[in-house]
Amino acid sequence: MNVLLAAPNIDGTDVGEAYVAFKWVEALAKLCNLTVASLERPDRTPLALQLPNVRVISWSEPAWARKHERLNAMLKPAFPLFAKHLRQFVQNNPNQFDLAHMLMPQAARYSCPFRHFDTPYVIGPLGGALTTPSEFEPEAGAAPLFTRLRQLDGWRFRNDPWLRASYIKADMILGVAPYMQQILSDIPIKRFEPVLELGIEALAPHVNRVPEPGKLRLLHVGRGVRTKGLRDVVRALGHLKDLPGVTLTSAGDGEEIALAKAEADRLGVADRCRFLGRIPRQDVEALYHENDVFAFPSFREPAGGVLYEAMRWGLPVVTASRGGPEWIIDDSCGIRIPVTNPKQYAVDIADAVRTLHDQPSHRMALGQGARAKVEREGLWHIKAEQLLALYHDIFEQRNAA
Repeated sequence: MNVLLAAPNIDGTDVGEAYVAFKWVEALAKLCNLTVASLERPDRTPLALQLPNVRVISWSEPAWARKHERLNAMLKPAFPLFAKHLRQFVQNNPNQFDLAHMLMPQAARYSCPFRHFDTPYVIGPLGGALTTPSEFEPEAGAAPLFTRLRQLDGWRFRNDPWLRASYIKADMILGVAPYMQQILSDIPIKRFEPVLELGIEALAPHVNRVPEPGKLRLLHVGRGVRTKGLRDVVRALGHLKDLPGVTLTSAGDGEEIALAKAEADRLGVADRCRFLGRIPRQDVEALYHENDVFAFPSFREPAGGVLYEAMRWGLPVVTASRGGPEWIIDDSCGIRIPVTNPKQYAVDIADAVRTLHDQPSHRMALGQGARAKVEREGLWHIKAEQLLALYHDIFEQRNAA
């Protein structure tokens, strides 16, 4: 197939969406004739050098868009310029592609220039748009202005003619998890498929975690914000004082860390908690190797790629039954906790941890299931093959119509 894949930033030397887009391109380029369209930064390795087997169409990202990195990452102010360039390129190169794919931005708030053409096209994986459950809002603090602007998304799904047309005319919308189909329910889309935007290169070395009687080492990895659920794991330890061998290690930095430490002191479990802050990548990998359970009850998690990181090491997972984790984790690899209210949530997390403590054979089976699941669906080459199958399905359906 001749495929045009577009994203405002594709860069293997970057982080976030730009890096994820690069990994998709790298894997897809082995399976189809791929052309990529993107903005480029003048101080980075040229995309054509990063992707020698791909046809690269690029334009310079304007300097004004790069002045505020956080704002740029959240709002993508250069996207209208990118969309204009992309529309002109497709208009000047008609009938070159069997299918077009707007891979990024992940946020479901950007109209797609492919709507102006007859070429079948895909949008996504789209993500985000999850709100903080009302019971947790008092502890979540005030959100920044650009975060609060997410509340306009629902209105735009109902009223923005360009956004609605982009999704209505798309042959397929991909979402990072099934919940996105409900988020987009105001728009009559043709077809929805859940596709997690993240993948992994390879499984980690096998670890033979021999259960130690009375001991269970919990690990939490993530930014120090309330929604990641660290405070809830600390509170769960407060319900497990009869199990002194259950400990918690946290890796991550942010305003929530001090609050979680204070909670551990208040509950009398500070001696069972380690807060390492931000640590190098290799040290995080060592933590995955050393610990027994990945406790990540993030309750506003659209995707949850960090789950794949833990699963590739064979760690069973305790997580939220909401958003991306609800889809990534099943009964073969972890325990999902209903998101109710802070008090009950901590109790339910504690019950799950107690089960894993008391049933080491079950814990080992879940760890094996986690490793098998990520091997089955999380490796980049497998994800690319599955996406290409969707491309072919769309193309054949369009030709048969």
